[in-house]
Amino acid sequence: MPALIGYFKYMDEKMKGIENKYRSRDYEVQIRFPEFTCLCPMTSQPDFAEITIRYIPDNLIVELKSLKFYLNSFRNKGIFHEEAVNRILDDFKAAISPRRVEVVGKFNVRGGIHTTVSAEWPRKE
Repeated sequence: MPALIGYFKYMDEKMKGIENKYRSRDYEVQIRFPEFTCLCPMTSQPDFAEITIRYIPDNLIVELKSLKFYLNSFRNKGIFHEEAVNRILDDFKAAISPRRVEVVGKFNVRGGIHTTVSAEWPRKE
């Protein structure tokens, strides 16, 4: 039973922000998470992806440990690729309030189909 303790720990994790000491300038942060996993809501089969987050911070930067736990919380969720990427974007925006953020999910081939989903805020005009 002790092996399940870690599993429950990661459910509904939240991202946390820390102070951006260089908020007077624009700079871009890029984070790659090559081990993203979720479940297909139709078949319950695992989906694997690389998630890339690019953002320009404002008052906060993302605390990476909290981001890792947050992304790992998708491991046992049934969610479509498009919903996963857009939910990550919305949650990142709510937690960090960046000047700009883009989330890209490159999902591995399954059933002969490769999917890449991109979402950004604010939207380019």
